[in-house]
Amino acid sequence: MAKSVENEEKGESFDLDKFRKLLQLMEKFDVSEVNLQNEDESWKIRRGPRYAAPTFTQGFAPAPMMQAAPAAAASVPAAAAAAPAAPVGITINAPAVGTFYTAASPEDPPFVSVGSVVKADTVICIIEAMKVFNQIQAEKSGRVLEILVENGDAVGFNQPLFRIEPL
Repeated sequence: MAKSVENEEKGESFDLDKFRKLLQLMEKFDVSEVNLQNEDESWKIRRGPRYAAPTFTQGFAPAPMMQAAPAAAASVPAAAAAAPAAPVGITINAPAVGTFYTAASPEDPPFVSVGSVVKADTVICIIEAMKVFNQIQAEKSGRVLEILVENGDAVGFNQPLFRIEPL
């Protein structure tokens, strides 16, 4: 028999066994947040800290090992021998594993596009995991420089999704 817990103030109850199972699934698949809704109720469950520390990418690569150059190569200016410039901006990374969507539905316009200015609370995409659609917020303010994945792509945890220029 399923255990239930009642909310004394509202006279409501929910299935504690289903809740525990949901928490186990979230842990198993490393899902940090779930929003569930139906006609009668709405649940929002979050594992871990409320706000994760922002992930910044430096864009610096280690210098390649070079062999000793002949004396004639010494006349090449240092600027011409420099490696290509590192990407500008910081990335917004996937907080969970799932399928990346740029809009709430195929008929809707994308949440953001290249050139869009976002605030920390701006919804920038949806990641669907196990039929749960999680709206992902930018958590950083800036201008979108690049969208790094395609609509419908599978994404991994902490995979870069967007590159933005902080404002």
